[in-house]
Amino acid sequence: MLSVDEALQQVLARAKAKPPTLCPLGQTLGLVLAEDISSDVDSPPHDKSVVDGYAVIAADLAAGPAELEILEEVTAGAVPTRALARGSAIRIMTGAPIPSGADAVVMVEQTQSLNSRNPLGRVRIATQRVTPGQNIMRRAASMTRGDLVLRAGVTIRSVEIGVLAEVGRTEVRAVGRPTLAVLPTGNELVSPGETPAAGQIRNSNGPILLAAARTAGAVVVDLGIARDDRVQLRDLIARGLESDILVISGGVSAGVLDLVPGVLAELGVRQIFHKIQLKPGKPLWFGSLASAAGERFVFGLPGNPVSSLVCFELFVRPLIGRLAGCDNTALEELAAPLAIDYTHRGDRPTYHPARLSTIDNRTLIEPLRWRGSGDLRTLVEANALACFPPGERAFRAGETIRVLRLP
Repeated sequence: MLSVDEALQQVLARAKAKPPTLCPLGQTLGLVLAEDISSDVDSPPHDKSVVDGYAVIAADLAAGPAELEILEEVTAGAVPTRALARGSAIRIMTGAPIPSGADAVVMVEQTQSLNSRNPLGRVRIATQRVTPGQNIMRRAASMTRGDLVLRAGVTIRSVEIGVLAEVGRTEVRAVGRPTLAVLPTGNELVSPGETPAAGQIRNSNGPILLAAARTAGAVVVDLGIARDDRVQLRDLIARGLESDILVISGGVSAGVLDLVPGVLAELGVRQIFHKIQLKPGKPLWFGSLASAAGERFVFGLPGNPVSSLVCFELFVRPLIGRLAGCDNTALEELAAPLAIDYTHRGDRPTYHPARLSTIDNRTLIEPLRWRGSGDLRTLVEANALACFPPGERAFRAGETIRVLRLP
């Protein structure tokens, strides 16, 4: 059987980023940019004030506080109509253009308005020191027309969307989101809204996997529940193969009704591996299908919910990232000391639900009281997986182990 690392290499070796598409700006959040972006403007487009206050000539205040005549007021979106002369000031708002003749702006908090026959009045500048350039952002200080402002390969966050808007890009070329279909299987499954009869359980794997795929950046397709019936399985799996990734939970072990591998083979899906050295998640199945629309990838996940989610996080999430053009989507790995003594027993590497916490500026990991692959409740308390090697061993509190942080 393959190790976890060997299996992941097998998954990613066959995947490459989806072709770029032209995307409206409002739909690019989280996508990987597929083109270099240059500015079509200077930013700011003019010398501007960075505070509300008064545009002044610094030399008028060289000797300290002074009283100045207010010539006009300039708000953001307006332009000055008068040039500044010695002994005068112009009231100015944040973002407004600096009037001709001014070389500094004094914050309004450092001024005092005075009564005057002038409709705009006079102002006393109370600060002791004014220097040329004070509170002024010069034209093109942020970027100049023609500057390269974003490079292909960057993941588009809210700030990148803001920059794209500032340079007038209403649509950009970006790597498209992978599509992922989810198909839980089993005669025992009923929908979450139903009360299970004897021998039945509610379908939790479907909602878990759909949610996990959304958080990983995929566009999801809910195929519903497949019964252990070859005809129905074939129909639903065929529909799932229209997506970039098909994730099936259940039906991949060695039971009489574990029909999934056979149906996949009938539909032309080539098995790449089946079963790996992992607890929970040993029965994991992975294959691919060559198609005119591009290679499709299929995961057969174990039916127990913790096994299913662990396999998703270890293998499906990185594949989604690779197809989306981003290679840094695997779980964050770190080393952390154990918070408690812990004895591990098992013949496979175990990814045990655990909780990372910070105590006295130390990050510690505590394995939780996990009752096996069907114990989804304990996973609610987990924010990490503690990784233990195979074999029986007593670990002592303070001993450092490998940890994967859950998203």
